[in-house]
Amino acid sequence: MAPHNIQDEGPADLEDKAAAAEVRPPTPPPMSARPPRMLIIGAGSRGRVYGRCTLQSSNGVVVSVCEPDAYKREDYVRTFIWSDAKHPAPKGSSFADWRDFVAWELRRREREAAGDPDVPEGVDAAFVCVRDEMHHDVVVALAPLHLHVMCEKPLATTLADCVDMYRAMAPLQPTKVFSVGHVLRYSPHNMLLRKLLLEDRAIGDILSVVHTEPVGFWHFAHSYVRGNWRKESTTAPSLLTKSCHDIDIILWLLCSPQSPSSSEPPHLPSEVASSGSLQFYRKSRKPKAAGAATNCLSCAAEPDCMYSSKRVYESARHQGLETGNIRWPMSVVLPDIESFGGDIEQARPELLRRLAEDYDSTTPQAEIDARNWFGRCVFESDNDVCDEQVVTIRWDEDPLPSAQETYADAVGNRGAKQATFHMVAQTKRQCVRFTHVYGTTGEIYADSRTIAIEDFRTGTQRSYHPKLESLGHGGGDHGITRQFVLAVDRVKNHGWDAPRAQREFIGCGLEEIIRSHAMVFAAEEARTGKKVVDWKAWWDEKVGRISK
Repeated sequence: MAPHNIQDEGPADLEDKAAAAEVRPPTPPPMSARPPRMLIIGAGSRGRVYGRCTLQSSNGVVVSVCEPDAYKREDYVRTFIWSDAKHPAPKGSSFADWRDFVAWELRRREREAAGDPDVPEGVDAAFVCVRDEMHHDVVVALAPLHLHVMCEKPLATTLADCVDMYRAMAPLQPTKVFSVGHVLRYSPHNMLLRKLLLEDRAIGDILSVVHTEPVGFWHFAHSYVRGNWRKESTTAPSLLTKSCHDIDIILWLLCSPQSPSSSEPPHLPSEVASSGSLQFYRKSRKPKAAGAATNCLSCAAEPDCMYSSKRVYESARHQGLETGNIRWPMSVVLPDIESFGGDIEQARPELLRRLAEDYDSTTPQAEIDARNWFGRCVFESDNDVCDEQVVTIRWDEDPLPSAQETYADAVGNRGAKQATFHMVAQTKRQCVRFTHVYGTTGEIYADSRTIAIEDFRTGTQRSYHPKLESLGHGGGDHGITRQFVLAVDRVKNHGWDAPRAQREFIGCGLEEIIRSHAMVFAAEEARTGKKVVDWKAWWDEKVGRISK
């Protein structure tokens, strides 16, 4: 018995009340007689997003969850899988460890093969939503089970692990679909933007793209200074953990063929460069008034500090306790916040206790690395990831013979061009990206809500306002979930082969997924080595023929 009326779980755009009034959730597709059965591995923020989107906008059902935290696991079952308090959830509805699921599923299949009439039904597909550094082990372990898989981004935290995952999943391509959480491809806004650029050629050939991701000052502090993704040594560079789907969008617009079914080869970049560093969230920026304090709750400068953990998590200034918010970021800081039944005063002491937690020179490094420290001074944290970074990707002319027949000039849509990406932490906007695209006959400005076109040929302007399906990545969360579940449904119930479902619903293949991740690693090599990386030579050396 699946529950209904699931609230938005996502972190994106929570402060945009005007946009919230314009949200028009998508209509779910018709249910098949045997709906795709989904397993969620990891009941954190992203696991909850995909559970909610599965119920709200797909024709699948969530039937099982793997989550080590008992409260999160039990709450997930109640919220997304089984709301009947009078009867226990079916066997196989939850597991404390994903390895327990794998072992259980192997035993279930043995019973099924032996003709056991009481064997429970299995799952068709898995959403992998564990911490980034765990993606590789989970996906590789799932491969022998031959499930359809959607792995949250990034695919993995090292290039070697990405390639290893490719080799594990590639043999399954004839029968199973695979997706990665590059949600920006699936928002109505970005789908229309790509159509205008590549199909309608609204500004001719693309010459330059300038794309910015404004992370938001307190959002960055939450996730990349105090939170899970603060250290390269325990996770990965912020370009990978935060912005890999921005790099993917750039390649989707400038590199990938217009149609996933096209036999046209991708227009591969020629070189990549990058610069960036940890500029602000460092001890040298600490206000003198803070003295030796390392925790906000014992700091004399706390009342006036914009990064005060009390201001961010307790007050009504952002999305703190006093707003009544029980979703992100509060559900990360206080995972059992719902157990307080909406009673702010009852939850406050526990929140302040969590925020008072701190470490010092006697704390084992493994303990420091293993958890978040949301009350820690942002200028005394152990973070080291970039809070500002620029990536520049350049393409040379690479015309195809068909361009001579199809286009007005000799290079067609494969002329010289470049893209600049800017990730910046210190912004009011939170992840509301904006993009300028300059073409041979016009220019486009897109800001996640509106697409404005300036046509040089006619001197006219026109604007588009794509529907906003949700505040989670402009509808991308709903879009990627719906497309993945539909692909699984077509294979399971409608006789489609997996490659067709991969093309028509996922829209990209494994090699394209690897390419966009590889571009991030190449950019990082360029940044740390203070050099320009030759893309072809780098790919041949680092990746080569990934299918071998």
